[in-house]
Amino acid sequence: MGNSLKAVAAFVPSNKCQKYLLEDLEEMPVDKMVDLSGRQLRRLPLHICSFRELVKLYLSDNNLNYLPPELEQLQNLQILALDFNNFKALPLAVCTLKQLCILYLGNNKLCSLPLELRLLQNLKTLWIESNCLQYLPEVVCELSLLKTLHAGSNALRTLPPQLQCLQELRTIWLSGNLLSEFPPVLLDMPFLEVIDVDRNSIRFFPSLAHLPGLKLVIYDHNPCRNAPKVAKGVRRVGRWSEETPEPRKRSGAVIEITLDEKPLLPPAAKMEPE
Repeated sequence: MGNSLKAVAAFVPSNKCQKYLLEDLEEMPVDKMVDLSGRQLRRLPLHICSFRELVKLYLSDNNLNYLPPELEQLQNLQILALDFNNFKALPLAVCTLKQLCILYLGNNKLCSLPLELRLLQNLKTLWIESNCLQYLPEVVCELSLLKTLHAGSNALRTLPPQLQCLQELRTIWLSGNLLSEFPPVLLDMPFLEVIDVDRNSIRFFPSLAHLPGLKLVIYDHNPCRNAPKVAKGVRRVGRWSEETPEPRKRSGAVIEITLDEKPLLPPAAKMEPE
């Protein structure tokens, strides 16, 4: 019954209904965090925008497709979670929050990102997985402190060469896209530590042995006929990864060696800024 009442209250803009959805959240919590995930919200209660010292705001798993301009009052916000909503465009008010370190935008309906995203120069973690992106927006390449980029489960076919400008980038998740070749730009990014290209359409892997920072490469579920060569100590997840970097040929036949191991996935828990 409680969820049904909240679903009805979400449609009613009255202060009484909004207070019910907020469960009497009238003052900013001592820990400077507000978690309104899963409240079936259709709009952000303006009262939240008065918590000017707020550091973390979780709005995951709602029905939001709009955020008010008043959001820009939250200039101390470092973590903002907007994943699992109905955003077709990133609200520009988000791009005014210049202290943001972590931004979750996964599982929405985004086809692009605004140029104003470049204003978030403190951003270290960006999750844009499970959207409608057919290309990686070049504005992402202007986020100079970015360390983690999760762009899996989109429709990416390539990556922009400007990505190599992100010299702080350490982890890139690209699983579940439409890559038909290993992105050439990643070969010029020696500082990468984790590369995930699981579940794409890559048929051939170039050598990655020259990438000194690499620690893990996930390339499983690709129609490849070779494994990427890596330096000693680098872990690989995919076919032939433990036995030999190439399929073994015998009497003209190819014997495939598979791992009885599940590929590593991006961490499910939301991360804190370092």
